[in-house]
Amino acid sequence: MTRFGSVDQLRQLQRLSPGVSLALVLALSATFVSEHYGGPKYLYALLMGMAFHHLSGVDRYTPGIEFAAKKLVRIGVALLGLRIMVGDLHDLGVFGALALATGLVATIFFGIWCAGRLGLPKSLGILSGGGTGICGISATLAISATLPQTEEVEQMTLLTAIGIAAFSTLAMVTYPLIVASFGLTTNEAGFMLGGAIHDVAQVVGAGYIISPDVADFATLTKMFRVAMLMPVVVAMAMIFRSSRAAASPGAKVSFTQVTPVFLLVFIALAVLNNTVALPPIAVSTLTDLSGWCLVVSIAALGVKTSLEKLSKLGWRPIALFIFEALFILSWMLVALFIGRLT
Repeated sequence: MTRFGSVDQLRQLQRLSPGVSLALVLALSATFVSEHYGGPKYLYALLMGMAFHHLSGVDRYTPGIEFAAKKLVRIGVALLGLRIMVGDLHDLGVFGALALATGLVATIFFGIWCAGRLGLPKSLGILSGGGTGICGISATLAISATLPQTEEVEQMTLLTAIGIAAFSTLAMVTYPLIVASFGLTTNEAGFMLGGAIHDVAQVVGAGYIISPDVADFATLTKMFRVAMLMPVVVAMAMIFRSSRAAASPGAKVSFTQVTPVFLLVFIALAVLNNTVALPPIAVSTLTDLSGWCLVVSIAALGVKTSLEKLSKLGWRPIALFIFEALFILSWMLVALFIGRLT
């Protein structure tokens, strides 16, 4: 059994190696340019990856690119738990936590309302609102699992995934400019980026475009939003339980869909780092590994980004994604303004 298992693992490694190698080379190139000529390596990795988008449809590269974009980012973010200290949670504060929680709920209801006004299916409003308000594509897929498993829901899930990926990437590039124009402090910048950008990878990337300290606080803020995925999905599962059961008898929502494993690892490492004196060399090594996982995943995400697919979505879904992104961004900026006054 071990022998056959090893053969299967070797075949899996062979399937993944071309795509992962491509993303790794792009990440190394981006890092080289950043270290020798200045500028954010995450942005370089993204742009270099987009230049190789034509390889995303090549069977030889697809499995590895998918692995790097979806799996490595979770490993990288999970390891970032080693950089979170209890004092950082105090910096987020009760007001910050309340603003984040109410913001994501408001974004979901806004998405449903906006979809109706644009003549789009309610399911698209739920999926896009949840993806925009919580944690991007992973939230979209988790929420989709709680909805009635119809052909419409499947189509709206795919549509949302494409839109979320595109607009989250756009937010990663443009939101640091907003931070600069408003003159936000390190914590304010991290709070805004972590609270307004859709996907985890782009939050981290946008933070590092400014500084590692901003990236740390943005990650903390974003992980609070990710943690909210569990109660939201449970609530969705209860709301749509009867209709979903009728459409797909016996279907269940798995534990990993409700609670992402990388979130649990992130929390566990953060708790461990705050309760045990870990060897500095181990913390440093794992933190460096986290950074490499993230830059490789950003490069892979760039390869996957298709401007052509975005252009085929039609103007109404694009308008919905834009309105939702502007809604959560405005919510975070207003929260920052109110926070300064209190």
